Amino acid sequence: MKTLITEFISLDGVIQAPGGADEDTDGGFRHGGWSMKYFDPDVMGSQFEELAAQSDVLLQGRRTYQASAAAWPGRSGDPFTDWINSVQKYVVSDTFTEKDAAWNPTTIIRGADFLKTVSKLRAKPGGYIYVYGSATMVRSLLEADLVDELLLTIEPIILGGGKTIFADNGKALPFRLESTTKASTGAQVCRYVRDR
Repeated sequence: MKTLITEFISLDGVIQAPGGADEDTDGGFRHGGWSMKYFDPDVMGSQFEELAAQSDVLLQGRRTYQASAAAWPGRSGDPFTDWINSVQKYVVSDTFTEKDAAWNPTTIIRGADFLKTVSKLRAKPGGYIYVYGSATMVRSLLEADLVDELLLTIEPIILGGGKTIFADNGKALPFRLESTTKASTGAQVCRYVRDR
């Protein structure tokens, strides 16, 4: 399997709270929902659906999982929604109980087992391990060089600070631009493959 990171990202590298005002206000972040006006369902939606159809696992951090579990169950009618509600989900949390992980099927991964579990998943046959949001978790995956592809939807806005997936660690990780598509909103959907 391959690890695929999908993110809505600002020009200054912020991924925090793209979907709603109260999604994540950590650090006093006050631009929640910034990404919504740039969403192009034809360009972005079709790419997310295509990649989801090739994915066997959804991997999320606790906060992203909680937001997703509140938003997606009960919806149906399009390929992405049907996929996200039925796919095997993994959530990384040291505090979750089985009761907290009620968006089935879900498996809890404890922090100490996180990178080892992802390495084991990558060694199995299958499609993508699909990841979105989860800034802290994604930074850890990049630090451990466990990311195979990045699908970054670069949106024409500067947010002036907020959570990012990129660590300030001096480590170089080359990626190759596989494709880029311009959305009607001015966003660029860029797919990068790890250049090993």
